[in-house]
Amino acid sequence: MARVSQQHLDARRRQIMDGAALCFARNGFHATSMQDVLKEVDLSAGAVYRYFRGKDELIQAIVTEVLDDVRAAFEAVGKEPSPPPPHELVGTVLGQMLRSRPALQVDGVFYFPRLMVQVWTETLRNEGLATVLHEGYAKVRDAWVEIVKGYQEAGMMRADLDPDAVARTMIAAVQGFAAQQALFGELPVETLQVGLRGLMSMGDPAGS
Repeated sequence: MARVSQQHLDARRRQIMDGAALCFARNGFHATSMQDVLKEVDLSAGAVYRYFRGKDELIQAIVTEVLDDVRAAFEAVGKEPSPPPPHELVGTVLGQMLRSRPALQVDGVFYFPRLMVQVWTETLRNEGLATVLHEGYAKVRDAWVEIVKGYQEAGMMRADLDPDAVARTMIAAVQGFAAQQALFGELPVETLQVGLRGLMSMGDPAGS
């Protein structure tokens, strides 16, 4: 029997994860069965279970990968000598996420925001997934904290502000934007960028 290459294995795993993510985004975790995933990816049960033991393991793999990608994107920008201002940074990272998930865009509809909302809801009952999300969130927040410190060192932001508080607020803006897309329809990333730029343009007469 011919030996299967690692490239083939990686491509098959990618196929399964993309198909499952699309199913979960469309119908939610509970309404999606493994049979639905098999139909979406057009593979046998044996082929899928070779990579994932069940739906929960598949969900955790998808969530972990997305969070790792987001963290890596922010970390890469944060290491630049002069980090771009927040509205540019958020736009860059969100744009990268959109382009990196072409399988989650069908007939002009991008399902990634819907997947995020499904994940947040599922963490309220799934302790394993909640752990994955909390650990991933901590890594993303750490990456943002380093970016905020970079702003302060470059004189782009007041030095007396708490980097962790700023990081949490910026993450909340991105999460809120994703929730709006999922609930009310797609919005261009530029909408969030314009809003952030407007907020940052406000003066602080009281100096506090």
